[in-house]
Amino acid sequence: MVPTIVPADSPATHKAKRHKHFDSPQQEAYLGLWRTYDRLRMLEDELFGRFDLTAQQYNTLRLLRAAHPVKVPTLSLASRLISRAPDITRLLDKLAERGLIVRDRPPDNRRVVNVGITEAGLALLTELADEVRECHLRQLGHLSAPEMKKLVELLRKARQPHEAETSDWK
Repeated sequence: MVPTIVPADSPATHKAKRHKHFDSPQQEAYLGLWRTYDRLRMLEDELFGRFDLTAQQYNTLRLLRAAHPVKVPTLSLASRLISRAPDITRLLDKLAERGLIVRDRPPDNRRVVNVGITEAGLALLTELADEVRECHLRQLGHLSAPEMKKLVELLRKARQPHEAETSDWK
């Protein structure tokens, strides 16, 4: 009997490579989320990189715009970011150096630092608005409205037990 030789670049070989072994369905889903985040983040990184921003800095500016003209305590701001910022002070330093935010300490509690967005920060968000919408369309515009709704529901359900009771993301 002669063994069948399958070329390395054949569809059968490619399909076999795609079916990787996972230890559990949970691992497969988690790694799928991680890979998806990485692929989608590349588009965002390219966009924000052109404006010398990170996604975290952009998220910070958006949160400050939502509170404007009120200033937000640093710790409150850090807790509302989409992903944790282990060094919120350094993140804010970079935005302050560019004149996009201001910080101050209230005279009655010098331990608190309040953060507000500047006119330059608001202008940058306005400048970015159309490109951010376009980026989101490139990231997920291929999904139908019902698929988007289901994806949002499933993501909320997956993270729900891991969110703080006070989270806006529950």
